[in-house]
Amino acid sequence: MRFVTYEHGGNRFVGALVGDDAVKNLTAASAASGRGDPAWFTGMQALIEAGDAGIDEARQLMESDGHVVPLADVRLLAPLPRPQSIRDFFTFPDHIRQSYAGMQRLGARLAGMPAPTAPPLTELPALYLEKAIYHKGNPLTVVGPDTEILWPRYSKFMDFELELAIIIGRPGADIKAERAAAHIFGYTIFNDFSARDAQMAEMPGMMGPAKGKDFDRSNAIGPCIATPDEFADVHDIRMRASVNGELWAEGSNSAMLHRFEDIIAYVSRDETLHPGELLGSGTMGNGCGVEHDRFLEDGDEVALAIDGIGVLTNRVRRQD
Repeated sequence: MRFVTYEHGGNRFVGALVGDDAVKNLTAASAASGRGDPAWFTGMQALIEAGDAGIDEARQLMESDGHVVPLADVRLLAPLPRPQSIRDFFTFPDHIRQSYAGMQRLGARLAGMPAPTAPPLTELPALYLEKAIYHKGNPLTVVGPDTEILWPRYSKFMDFELELAIIIGRPGADIKAERAAAHIFGYTIFNDFSARDAQMAEMPGMMGPAKGKDFDRSNAIGPCIATPDEFADVHDIRMRASVNGELWAEGSNSAMLHRFEDIIAYVSRDETLHPGELLGSGTMGNGCGVEHDRFLEDGDEVALAIDGIGVLTNRVRRQD
């Protein structure tokens, strides 16, 4: 199933996509059915917390008549409007190597120095091979598809990032990797917009990105959350990034150094994971501007496409 949160007629609903051009109103269908718990469909977080019972009921509701709305008549929101937390990982080797070189180029430009000639890292630091390194994002800045991304006034170098993300569906601590798949509610597209010059200024503090990542509307997700059974192979999902219709990157999550099951096992060591938490894959190789030494311009449209999920499109706009 492909779950969505959407607005229609001034109200917010939980739904599921029907093909590519319609959505089933699960909130209304559940209330009309007289079966199950209608509270499960009052919001995406409630549905996630309902676990297998909620998904099973959603499947039955999809077989019922009525409550289908043309997709063109609704406004899709972030499928999970407020993740319980955001952890964003660093798992694609090409991105690790190329972003290192790209940030060196940007640093030289900001300092008024010639661009360094050093190539990308030829070998990955052992740290990235041994551990699933991550930073934490701000869940209060999450927006959905077709939402305009406001360019922070303090930045001149705006960037996007093509990521796959999972939503945790089942709580647990000390989760073994071989059992971790059962804790995944579904998959979504994640665009971690970044103010690269602000990030560059902060990184020497060794505390991770702050204003380089945290600004209003900086984390876009959507258009839906696809359950694992939507994919032939969850370890080989095709991913693409385009800017203004020009393809910038194409690849697969098969290149990740650590699978999501291993990431769950790592994060959950002596720490409980809760339903509704978001874990991002990190940027796919070539999936951001700093790797290409190209940055976004005012009005650029970024479209991230991941097979089985759809397309997440956002336009960036400078603020006066």
